[in-house]
Amino acid sequence: MTDTLIPNGCKTNGPVENGYFKKGCNPFAQTGRSKLQNKRALLNQQIIKQMRMRAGAENLLKATSNNKVREQVVLELSYVNSDLQLLMEQLEGLNSSVEVYQNVQETSSIPLIPLGLKETKDVDFSVPLKDFILEHYSEDGSNFQDQIDDLMDLRQACRTPSRNPSGVDLLSNYYSQLSFLETRFFSPTRQLGIFFTWYDSFTGIPVCQQNVSLEKASILFNMAALYSQIGTRADRQTQAGLEDAIAAFQKSAGVLHFLKETFTHTPSYDMSPAMLSMLIRMMLAQAQECVFEQITLPGIRNEFFGLLKIAQEAAKVGETYSQVHQSMIQTPIKNNVPFFWTTMSHLKTNHYNSLAHYFVSTALLDHQLTPSDDEDKQEKALSQLYDAMPEGRSPLDILKNKEDRRRIGKAHLQRSIMGHEEAIRTHSHCRHLQKLDILSDILQASLKRSLTKFDQNDKEDEFTDYMLAPDIISKTEKKAEMEIPAATKGPLSVFSAKQRWSAPRTVRLRLQDRDLGFTLKGDAPVQIQSLDPLCPSAAEGLREGDYIVAVGDTECKWLGVSDVMKLLKDVDEEGINIRVVSMMDSSSQPMPTKSATYCGGLPKTYSMICLAHDEDDKNPKSRKVAKKPSFLSWGLKNKKSSSTLSLPTADYDGPWNRPSYLNSYNESALY
Repeated sequence: MTDTLIPNGCKTNGPVENGYFKKGCNPFAQTGRSKLQNKRALLNQQIIKQMRMRAGAENLLKATSNNKVREQVVLELSYVNSDLQLLMEQLEGLNSSVEVYQNVQETSSIPLIPLGLKETKDVDFSVPLKDFILEHYSEDGSNFQDQIDDLMDLRQACRTPSRNPSGVDLLSNYYSQLSFLETRFFSPTRQLGIFFTWYDSFTGIPVCQQNVSLEKASILFNMAALYSQIGTRADRQTQAGLEDAIAAFQKSAGVLHFLKETFTHTPSYDMSPAMLSMLIRMMLAQAQECVFEQITLPGIRNEFFGLLKIAQEAAKVGETYSQVHQSMIQTPIKNNVPFFWTTMSHLKTNHYNSLAHYFVSTALLDHQLTPSDDEDKQEKALSQLYDAMPEGRSPLDILKNKEDRRRIGKAHLQRSIMGHEEAIRTHSHCRHLQKLDILSDILQASLKRSLTKFDQNDKEDEFTDYMLAPDIISKTEKKAEMEIPAATKGPLSVFSAKQRWSAPRTVRLRLQDRDLGFTLKGDAPVQIQSLDPLCPSAAEGLREGDYIVAVGDTECKWLGVSDVMKLLKDVDEEGINIRVVSMMDSSSQPMPTKSATYCGGLPKTYSMICLAHDEDDKNPKSRKVAKKPSFLSWGLKNKKSSSTLSLPTADYDGPWNRPSYLNSYNESALY
């Protein structure tokens, strides 16, 4: 099950780095998880083929009036729908195959549910980006072929991320690069011609868009899925492993919440608000389950207050899974969620509620109020266990009356037995649940324990009707909460695809009465201000509002006013050449309102801005001088080689323990 690192001795076209695959990626790792993902990719291809056939048959059915042809088409359509249904069931089976994601050493823990990674098609950035570089930035795009290849290699590596923090780093790095890519190359006034295709994680239906927001949203979904797989893989027999599982599921919920709040109206149903809300609840429920396991890992002492505490912790887990189950059975979610997930959430609801009733019954049956006990403390603890006391009795009366304690304790045991029996029946209804032997063993052992306890407290001559035990108020000392990432904003840069720029032009600066004829403003890059229209620089073609990008042979795109003034202070009578660019008016260009989207072979249209954008621009901070004069290097800081991507790092030790890949951007950029 371990994701190994394979030396680059084998012949492969996969992305490599320093003789090995990129860190966090191994496309040739032969694990159960990778085999499942390969099956998912194959099923997606078969599903899109069948959907295209169905679309063609439906179009032919509408177009023809020949009865014989219509009969043949209807027959063929029935075969296609049948094949499509079988493929959907196979995909559901993959989403239900949770056993391969569990820790190999797990022998006594209920399996958890991970999310599967979304699959995608290859994307060729080369030609569209080089064309845009030439047209928009007036530079030869072939000079940046190595950087474009690095970007494509990074995307390819993100299709097979390792199930560890390095895999998360890989996805977060690519997500950051997409934000820089969006700013510098995806103009709102034109289509770049790059199509992103992603398959729905639950239905396998493909969605294709030119909008880079689909790519960003899908990468975020895969980040959350990878976190869920990391949490599922954690060793839940140790405190450290449970801490890792809790953190992973909370981060998964946080990424899903960020995806839901940031990218709205996504065309893929697995990223719809309703589905994401359900997935967030499921991740938090699994985190809460790990909290319960963490509390009970050292053992449960047969002590009155400890038993009531554990009972309320179990009730909290049951309550969270009940909310998950209720969201799963709502239309239209229930039509897309695997039946395995629905039955598992219902099973865990009954199981943990039954455990809560068992622990309360043990506290009432095994412990009696003695003169040495703290009467007030026990009364307070029991009063906080119910919304309404059984049969209207006061907590103190129940504690002092041995017969009342026994009756109420047996009532809780009855509910515990009924709940475990319902969980076992639910287990038998799903063939995928039946494959989980450990789950069956846990349910049977829990039922046997409750039955044994009931027999020990049952009297042969007792024929009175048993009361119905009230519900237990849920309570936890550590509530599972989303680790919500900080709101993301786009890279802060003046130079971007949103603006139209003139080609760089050279202007000769000469002194006139020891004055250049203009002043400078701005942080970086500096801008020409208060230009004297009669000065020699204006005659050379310098304009008010121009941005200085080079002084002599020195690049100054990221230099502030003081640094540029140092370069200009030594201008002599012969003058010095500067390179400037001008911002062109783009208001006259109409914005396209629609982009073609293909979903399941059927053409649809979605708004270009249907996915949320954050287009806040601010002045960038001062940068060091880039070695290579290029519009594409304006976002680069401390560049080492032209073929190396400047990738933001992911640091998980932030002040609020938030995943830093969603924090505000650092000062690196695409190249």
